[in-house]
Amino acid sequence: MTDTELNDKHKTKAEKRKVAQDKKMADKTADKGLLIVHTGTGKGKSTAAFGMAMRAITQQYNIGIVQFIKGAWQSGERDVLEKFPDQVEIHAMGEGFTWETQDRERDVAASQNAWQQAKKFIADPNIRMVILDELNIALRYDYLDLEEVLEVLANRAADKHIIVTGRNAKPELIEIADLVTEMKLIKHPFREQGIKAQAGIEY
Repeated sequence: MTDTELNDKHKTKAEKRKVAQDKKMADKTADKGLLIVHTGTGKGKSTAAFGMAMRAITQQYNIGIVQFIKGAWQSGERDVLEKFPDQVEIHAMGEGFTWETQDRERDVAASQNAWQQAKKFIADPNIRMVILDELNIALRYDYLDLEEVLEVLANRAADKHIIVTGRNAKPELIEIADLVTEMKLIKHPFREQGIKAQAGIEY
């Protein structure tokens, strides 16, 4: 087949694809606040959520962020988002991973406090996007009442986007979510090569 024939074939396929895609898009007219879940063993769950926050800033959204577990860590994304104090409010309310604190009562209390702040953000009509970073971890260890969390998330305002991150998302949360992404670990330098967390990559 000549280059001309290949190009013509490509053009014909692209034209058909465009017609099909335009037909799909014609039916998609509704606006809706989405419940989004980032889960799985792979890296990038929180990073993707903070990337959405940066995109939302350009849309003039007000954003509320609650960090449930990793709050004690200083992170680059938090430093960036704090440069937009008129649009972004961040509450880092965790004390580190459970193997660091080694105190379940303290972990439960920190998660409960973080959840109270999360509910304030969800109820606030001026907040358009809420990020609940590592909420899945708090739910996994039963630090919070799952039914209450599901009820609050399901009854959010119609235009409010909520992003939940963390491994081991509860099936009940996945069921009510609008968008779920599972990030799968294939290879990681910490495990494979003994390389520590890198500035600009992990924090």
